[in-house]
Amino acid sequence: MNEELNLHRLFYLYEAVSAGSVRAAADKLNVNASVVSRQIALLEKDVAATLIERSSKGVQATEIGALLMDFYRSHRSMSDDLAEKLRETRGMLRGHVSISLGAGFVSDLMGPPIQAFRARYPHITLNIETAGTNEVMRRICDDDAHIGLVYNPTPESRVLSRAHAVQPLCAIVRAGHPLQRLGRPLKLGDVADFNIAMKPISFGTMQLLDMAARVEHVALNVSLTTNSSSVMYHYLRSQEAITFAPAFSIAQELIAGELVALPVDHPVLSSAEAHLVTRMGRSLPLSAQRLAAHLAGAMTAFQATA
Repeated sequence: MNEELNLHRLFYLYEAVSAGSVRAAADKLNVNASVVSRQIALLEKDVAATLIERSSKGVQATEIGALLMDFYRSHRSMSDDLAEKLRETRGMLRGHVSISLGAGFVSDLMGPPIQAFRARYPHITLNIETAGTNEVMRRICDDDAHIGLVYNPTPESRVLSRAHAVQPLCAIVRAGHPLQRLGRPLKLGDVADFNIAMKPISFGTMQLLDMAARVEHVALNVSLTTNSSSVMYHYLRSQEAITFAPAFSIAQELIAGELVALPVDHPVLSSAEAHLVTRMGRSLPLSAQRLAAHLAGAMTAFQATA
């Protein structure tokens, strides 16, 4: 069996399943769809098994196909790691790290933590993309990102939490808001009469708030849904609306005195956690290992709140 050829064929299998169809993989790779199909067929002949199934949802891996996908991911990660270790022995650590994160982590990440890392490792390039909690977890599971920063994710056996800290979900209002004058932790019932701006349900903050509201049988008046933090905070500044977020996500606005984070007296909201995650069992490239360790110690999100 030709090992190099097998890896070549595995590459086409991986791309087809990741893209969701043979046609989409061919378009991405700029080849004819027949090329992708033939390489997968040859691989199926090599292992004497069917590796993909076609359905209305597109191409999906069979059980054996999924095993080969996992092998290919591991091989690719180990190759990247070896290349980086060789470069490090020559005193020139290089690499590329992909980070997927919830929008609430952007301000914390892009301040001193990233500045310090870039100063120490100028030859490591970064790709940073924001997404909802569910999408970040998917990208980590599918090896589309090395590192994920997520708020209160649903436990997932394929994901390893490398750092975490309790970061309560607070009510965020503009300075001088009537709720600020209560002088005590809020109850969910306190916010029922106010307009609420929230992220879509795919975001951890909304999932958490929805859970707490159901437990307390409180109907929330969600007047604005947006995946844009900029839209959200402009909305809050213009009226007496409320949103919910961990305090670390609006650190700059808190310092400027534009917004206020009010604690909410509810066990579900006060026990929420921020997590730095990677795929369980993945051998991260050395550059990603260094960045993950640095962010765990440097980001406010992963330090325990007082």
